[in-house]
Amino acid sequence: MNIQDILASTGGFGSIAKELGISESQVASGAQALLPAILGGFKRQANAQPSGMDALGGLLGQLGGGGLLDNLLSPEPTQVNRGNDVLGQIFGTREVSRQVAQHASTQSGLSPDLLKKMLPMLAMLVAGYMAKQQGGAATAPAQDGGILGGLGGLIGGMLGGGGQQPASNRGGGGLGGMLDLNGDGNALDDILGMVQKSMR
Repeated sequence: MNIQDILASTGGFGSIAKELGISESQVASGAQALLPAILGGFKRQANAQPSGMDALGGLLGQLGGGGLLDNLLSPEPTQVNRGNDVLGQIFGTREVSRQVAQHASTQSGLSPDLLKKMLPMLAMLVAGYMAKQQGGAATAPAQDGGILGGLGGLIGGMLGGGGQQPASNRGGGGLGGMLDLNGDGNALDDILGMVQKSMR
């Protein structure tokens, strides 16, 4: 099961579809195009800190932790500003978010405006899910195969620190290679490069 399937299984795609008035298949298409940049942003945050995963776990808590996912799944309107806070942390500027949406539009066929609305909700879904797995690390049974194995198994594989599923490994069913769903290897780096050029 890849990261997109795992996130869909939370019910988050259905919540986003309902909120935006679109189909779940459209959300899935948008997610496939947007997730590499979102996950890449979290990876960059972790790599920028000496303590890596521990620092990322602390960041998730500061951003709202599992409450981000709860808010997205709630029947009440999603507090999108919380998702924008997540994006601000992992992307740095709104210009990067705009470029991410534009880049994803060319891949998914969805409009940039729709993807800009979807982006903070997906960021909440990813951050909230990872935070909940962090909280379940002490109690999750081993037979869950790493899907519910806490932040160590989840992010450890994403960062290539899990030992069994390095980030460069794009095969297998774990989370190790899922930072690059579209196979280009450096989605966020490409986008950051475009933004830097446009600001010169």
